[in-house]
Amino acid sequence: MILLIEIFLLTYLTGCVLYNLFFSIAGKLVRRTSSANPPTDIYSKVAILVPAYKEDAVILSVARSYMELDYPSSKYDVWVIADSLQPETLRLLEAAEVNVLPVSFEKSTKAKSLNAALGQLDDSYELVLISDADNVLAHDFLLKVNQSYQQGHHVIQAQRVAKNIETPFAVLDTANEIIANHIYRKGSNAVGLSSSVIGSGMVFHYPLIKSVMEQIDATGGFDKVLQLEIVARGYHIHYQEDALIFDEKVEHPEAFSNQRRRWISSQFLYFRRFWKPGVKMLLKGNVDYFNLAFCHNLMLPRMLLIAGICFVAACSFVFSSYVHIPLWYWGALFLINALSLALPLPAMFYRKYLFTALLNLPKAVWMMVLLLFRIKGANKTFIHTQHNKTDINNPLLNVARKN
Repeated sequence: MILLIEIFLLTYLTGCVLYNLFFSIAGKLVRRTSSANPPTDIYSKVAILVPAYKEDAVILSVARSYMELDYPSSKYDVWVIADSLQPETLRLLEAAEVNVLPVSFEKSTKAKSLNAALGQLDDSYELVLISDADNVLAHDFLLKVNQSYQQGHHVIQAQRVAKNIETPFAVLDTANEIIANHIYRKGSNAVGLSSSVIGSGMVFHYPLIKSVMEQIDATGGFDKVLQLEIVARGYHIHYQEDALIFDEKVEHPEAFSNQRRRWISSQFLYFRRFWKPGVKMLLKGNVDYFNLAFCHNLMLPRMLLIAGICFVAACSFVFSSYVHIPLWYWGALFLINALSLALPLPAMFYRKYLFTALLNLPKAVWMMVLLLFRIKGANKTFIHTQHNKTDINNPLLNVARKN
């Protein structure tokens, strides 16, 4: 019995580590090419959809920033989907000439807000950008994604970059975003697979997203269902690395815990729901669907992977007389895992933030472990992360633009 448990842990943990390592290396072997795309004189009309649930602190600043993009003003519209915003916020948005779509639901979700908005848009739009209420776009964002669209990409995931990196948990959240962008988006595209999407900074051909969203009514993790609907229809998700969208990182343990609780819950839920369809699609030759439905959801979150390896190594040390796999194996696996996570991080991160990240990583890992006992019901309730940052303060910004 002990041997079977060891074999299971060896297979699962090693598989997770090697998966990350493979895509981490793949992402390092390709260079950004989209910056060299030739300019176009064709400007697609874009609808920027911004679901805003109780985001009075940031939505006005964000909406105003969207009015200053380097793109013909007649070719894009900003639509704030206002859910539970204060009357004064609504008045200020309308005064700023922002399109406001008030919505109200018994149980609010992002999917419901987006479907309400898509049901009211006319057919003059070619592209839809889904952005969060705290997100700010780089001035050339629409120019970049328009270039890719003109080249045939109907589904585009932009690079999400930290808005703030001022507290230990913001540093960890920033590192997590950089690693995820590199492995699950850049690395996946490097080997011909679709990028995963991340809930914001997503650009779609308008008829496609309208049709797909009609099939989605998820409370949490709607992006996981969205990407599967996309690839099931034969579309490839392109990662636009040089189109930057700035996102507020969580700064405190409570916000970190609430956010990760929602993420872990949705991952477990969608693995149970989609592992069988994932295997069936693999047998039909759709590796994209299998990778997103089965592999991504089967993977342990990176902090839990660290915890899992350390736990098994500790058990191997304490019960060395009973186990068959030597302790050195788990030590080697820990180092390989560390390498897979270290490769995506830029040199400046090591110079400025490595000590802070390592000092606070054990606390974050322990919080992730505790969340495993609190995920029940998390996917049935909309868990909102409050935002308050209106400025961009990220010393790694130039690195994001150059990578």
